[in-house]
Amino acid sequence: MTQDTQSTNPLRQRMTDDMEMRKLSPKTQSTYIRAVKNLSQYLKHSPQSATAEELRRYQLYMVKSGVSRITLNATITGLRFLFQVTLDRADVMSKMSTVPVPRKLPVVLSGEEAKRLIDASGNPKYRAALSIAYGAGLRVSEVVALKVTDIDSTRMTLRVEQGKGRKDRYAMLSPVLLEYLRDWWKFAHAKHMMLNGGWLFPGQDPVNHMSARQLSRACQAAAFDAEIDKHVSMHILRHSFATHLLEQKVDIRIIQVLLGHKKLETTALYAQVATDLLREVISPLDKLETPDKD
Repeated sequence: MTQDTQSTNPLRQRMTDDMEMRKLSPKTQSTYIRAVKNLSQYLKHSPQSATAEELRRYQLYMVKSGVSRITLNATITGLRFLFQVTLDRADVMSKMSTVPVPRKLPVVLSGEEAKRLIDASGNPKYRAALSIAYGAGLRVSEVVALKVTDIDSTRMTLRVEQGKGRKDRYAMLSPVLLEYLRDWWKFAHAKHMMLNGGWLFPGQDPVNHMSARQLSRACQAAAFDAEIDKHVSMHILRHSFATHLLEQKVDIRIIQVLLGHKKLETTALYAQVATDLLREVISPLDKLETPDKD
């Protein structure tokens, strides 16, 4: 089926309209459409006439094919939208069910590793971007979407516009981070790389911001140059930000606000990797008298 044929498919168009009506993000729409397309390829007929038994067999097929739990759940969510919303056939999903996803503890950098990573970033642009991820706890998508006007050096805050969950919030702007940003701003203006009031981290065309993929590659390159053995990604800097704040005895509810977490339990996960806090806890065994070695 060609792209033109797909784009004029009535079912696809109706589903797209339903998603746009609900203002689902382009990324979510793409994920849902991909889920329906993969189902159609498996069935070899339109999903519109799919049965509950066919969907049950499709989930079994995905499991046996080694599809990850996260991908499996994302697929089911997309198909649920198709059958519940677009086709009004919720009963067809009765034999499909999401699966639990094991929660793994995040990997974090030490303070010394974070410094080595930032220092190895190569140029003021990447150094400033990585410093924001670690110094303010921003997601990679939030870092690249910052504008020059989002920096408030008077109130020492960063405005995060429409972050995850389409919510605005303020992040902290430390004096050291502000210096990194000023160094980058001076460098970019001297090279005519930045538009007045434009993106803080412009791409090759300053009308567009730097892509998340470009920044992620720069982060991995810096980790390699810094000889950090851990699997480093942009999100590890956000994890490290939260963990190090906990170790500094910052109230977990303040960290929740800074990270933009909806639920406190999401932030509480970092308490399990804050090793400095663990070392301060006195084991009940140590409260006992020293055992007699005779």
